[in-house]
This record gives sequence, C-alpha cells and structure tokens, in this order.
Amino acid sequence: LILMYTVDDVWHVPLTVRGSSLRHHTGQVSLPGGRLDVGETVEEAALREAHEEVGVLPRDVEILGRLTSLPVYVSGHLLHPVVGYSQRRPAFTLASHEVEKLIEVPLALLREPQRVLWEERTRILPPQGVMNVPYFDVLDARVWGATAMVLAEFVALVDDVEKSG
Repeated sequence: LILMYTVDDVWHVPLTVRGSSLRHHTGQVSLPGGRLDVGETVEEAALREAHEEVGVLPRDVEILGRLTSLPVYVSGHLLHPVVGYSQRRPAFTLASHEVEKLIEVPLALLREPQRVLWEERTRILPPQGVMNVPYFDVLDARVWGATAMVLAEFVALVDDVEKSG
C-alpha cells in the first residue's frame, strides 16, 4: 500500500523497515504489504496488511487505484502496488515482529532528483556478478529494489498529474 496523507499540509508516504526475524528482505525498506489470503482482492490484502503491520485502519483509507504489477525474482512474488489516501495521518502502531521502524517520507523528497543515487550490489541469482543499482536516499534510508521501482512509478504519475493540472 502506498498511502498518502498530509502532515502540516505536506504530503507523506509511510515506509517500513522490515523486522530482522522475517524470512524475506530482512532489514530492507518496504511498503506495508504482504501475501493475499484466499478469496481476498489485492486491495483488501493491501488494507489488511497495512493494518496488521502499522495499524492503519482500513475504513480510513480511500483506494485510488493500482500501479503496474512487478515481479520480484529474488522472492518469487508478484507485487501489486495499491495507492490509497487518508484524510488524516494514521495513528501508527507497529507490529514489532514484522516492522522494526516506520519512516514517514515527505513526497517532495522522493521528487528531488538528487535523492536518486547509485551503488554496486552483488547479484545472488544468475547471472551472478556486480551490478550498479539505483536507490532513493531519504531520511537516512536507502530505498532500493522493488520498493524503489514502485515509488519511482508513483512519483512519475504524481508529476504527470501535477503537470496536467
């Protein structure tokens, strides 16, 4: 769930730092979310997971739509980003076994070109080797991989909407 809300008239998006006891992507910065339960829609799963992980009440979120689905090859998942809006900042409550920390990122930071940096990372899947990958450098966090790709698409859409008025 990419959840938009304002704090002092500034748009924010919450990101999580994944707990150290999780099986996949330990310690990485991510969006609230997880697997679908049987019979659940993508939107229902996004709201349920955001509630379980960071305490966002589903009734307080208006779903605006979905972004492009994204395969995550390392974990074998297909990510379905959902965009939502809350009229007020949620009263966040972290599930400590899943979320180590919450990072409330002003949307404007993600829109600053100087926040996109590059670093070398070693591929763990074939073809193995070193590759140069982009990441967002925001609030002492490196947001890379699938989360960065989803945020980049979201920022591009926000920019397009702003340009079209």
